[in-house]
Amino acid sequence: MAIEAHREILGGKPVIGGTRIPVDLLLELVGSGLGVDDILREYPHLKRDDLVMVLYLAKKVHEIVGYERLKSTTDA
Repeated sequence: MAIEAHREILGGKPVIGGTRIPVDLLLELVGSGLGVDDILREYPHLKRDDLVMVLYLAKKVHEIVGYERLKSTTDA
């Protein structure tokens, strides 16, 4: 799986490689309460591993940003 961004595909928004499914859409769907199986039913050409990897990466980014914010407030 790769997350790709090309100007000619959705104006450069990050998408799941080989698809036109934007990463931010998948995160919004999860945020609205849809589960992995629900999303896979809506997007049958989306691979489970790709969706799980997007969610994993989003979680890691969230953890890093949260850590950096906490660190910046305690270092001040």
